[in-house]
Amino acid sequence: MTHRYKKSMMAVAFAATLALCAWSINPANDPVYKNIDPSVKPGDDFFLYANGGWIKRNPIPPAYSSWGIGNVVGDEIQDRLKKIVEKAATANAPKGSATQKIGDFYTSGLDTLTIEREGIEPIRPMLNMIDNIKDTKDLLHVTAYLSTYGTRSFIGAGVGQDAKNSSKNIVQLRQGGIGLPNRDYYFRTDNRVTRVREDYRTKHLPTMLMFTGLDKESATRAAESAFKIEKFFAENNRKLEDNRDPYKNYNKMTVAKLGELTPEVNWPEFFKTLELKNVDSVIVAQPEYYAAVNTALKTYSIDDWKAYMRWKLISSNAGSLNKAIEDENFRFTGTVIGGRKEQLPRWKRVLTNENGIMGEILGQLFVKEYFSLQAKARYTKMVEEMRIAYREHIEKLDWMSPATKKKAIIKLNAVHPKVGYPDKWKDFSTLVIDRTSYAGNVIRARHWAYQNSVARLGKPVNHQEWNMTPQTYNANYSPSNNEITLPAAQFIIPGVKDADVDDAVAYGYAAASTIGHEITHGFDDEGRQFDAKGNLRAWWTPADSAKFTKRANMLADQFSSYVVLDSLHVNGKATLGENIADLGGIVIGITAFKKTEQYKRGKLINGLTPMQRFFLGYALGWLGHTRNEALANQILTDVHSPGFLRVNGPFTDVPEFYTAFHIKPGDKMYLAPEKRVKIW
Repeated sequence: MTHRYKKSMMAVAFAATLALCAWSINPANDPVYKNIDPSVKPGDDFFLYANGGWIKRNPIPPAYSSWGIGNVVGDEIQDRLKKIVEKAATANAPKGSATQKIGDFYTSGLDTLTIEREGIEPIRPMLNMIDNIKDTKDLLHVTAYLSTYGTRSFIGAGVGQDAKNSSKNIVQLRQGGIGLPNRDYYFRTDNRVTRVREDYRTKHLPTMLMFTGLDKESATRAAESAFKIEKFFAENNRKLEDNRDPYKNYNKMTVAKLGELTPEVNWPEFFKTLELKNVDSVIVAQPEYYAAVNTALKTYSIDDWKAYMRWKLISSNAGSLNKAIEDENFRFTGTVIGGRKEQLPRWKRVLTNENGIMGEILGQLFVKEYFSLQAKARYTKMVEEMRIAYREHIEKLDWMSPATKKKAIIKLNAVHPKVGYPDKWKDFSTLVIDRTSYAGNVIRARHWAYQNSVARLGKPVNHQEWNMTPQTYNANYSPSNNEITLPAAQFIIPGVKDADVDDAVAYGYAAASTIGHEITHGFDDEGRQFDAKGNLRAWWTPADSAKFTKRANMLADQFSSYVVLDSLHVNGKATLGENIADLGGIVIGITAFKKTEQYKRGKLINGLTPMQRFFLGYALGWLGHTRNEALANQILTDVHSPGFLRVNGPFTDVPEFYTAFHIKPGDKMYLAPEKRVKIW
């Protein structure tokens, strides 16, 4: 540990006062300094060094599975949105207006008297449809119909871009059919997963099925039927890591060929009920799963299927029905799986639901008040600075041939950024919302969203449409569009105005962990297989592909070695794309940051050098901690590594990290140079 980390907090603050800084930041308001735990050596656990002070002061609230910067930003956003919807609820707005819709939805969600009085009546017509199923033809018709209203089922159909012809939308079929978080929950024998599975099979399923009107004995039998069908589907679901191969997931076939794979399904009739018109071909991501669907339709009785569909219907709608149903749904999904001790306040649950259903309506009002043109300009400029830095990295790669470099730069230049909020907002004019029934509003809204989605079939791809709302604390990359989406909320640091965030922190927090991360997804193990126009095709030389794969495998092995909880290791293969994106974002972010005036001046802020603040800014993006239950679920189901490893893992591969914090052999995070991974 160097002398810098042995100083008292007062001495560090005094040193900062003497420094001639580009920014003078009160230590109490410094978004990175105030989170530091000085009792932790940076070279032993940088995540805890950077964030441990905050973690000690901020235990996980009972209503949450985890607590961190995303939650704090989310709470800030929800408080702002609450003011918007409460104002709309009392506005006496014209029928059909955006204000009327957001006000009425919120009001209906808080009307617990009506919700209790209705019970399961909002889904009664759908339950009756299930009860009236007599044969496989009926089963498939009901399954397709309920899917258009948001009920999960064993056939996952949707409309998306053709991976090999990105200008065209096509029907796509994916695996599914299960109710536990993923296939591993049906087969793992460790105590943690076994407890979850047994609660699900013997308690949760029977209880939920009793809410549909079955007596205890019938519900118990129905639960066993539903579970055995799900377990069969789980056996035929691909593992998490196996679903990351875009070529393996690309199985295009005619509807006639699909019929040969699944002769028990009349696909033209099924697609008609799904409101899909003129379907001539489909992409089946997992053909083996649909072969299993065909087997299941011949194997299980109609009574088994009716039980299964009852379960799918009640679980898909649990969040908008009466308290007893919602409470049991929370008990299992929130507490047993997520470790949460209590539910969020009702207004937050309703607002979260509303935000998911018509977030762009709320988003228009949100950005008008809370995301300045100056902030939009800052991060739009930062995207281009990161693009320049990325280009420099590609040009200097010692393992890539000139031929592949040329095409990589063409793809990089073609990456389209969406920053802050849409230029054109989604049209919600045909969505009907009133104050009559909360569940009714949710069901209609899901059907509206479904119709809006499938209407893309046969139409040109709309590159202006956003798949996230501006108030979403997240970002993404679309390989088929070769674009990054960077919502306004992703750039928020709680309690700090954007104009007061120094470049070092901003380049770590936004440029590296978000902008660079998302651009790198276009060049990770999966995204690199799509070209500049978003088409799945081989544009690398075979030799360059082999060199990339060798480096990527080193990173997969590095992360697979991390033990997170009990005997649970990170799944290095499943998380590889995200880990590549993290590492790429960091190294590209460093190059871009080195061009700023703050870095060149090298002045201290609160005793921290610009490069130290960069790394702390990156770590700020993953500030938080998670309950063990939720952490175990993440390891089994998520392609993202836990937050602390998204800091400590890639930092061990970055030379500037060793220099900035004087990391030496013997420090826990020290990694010998020959073991460090360098890709981009």
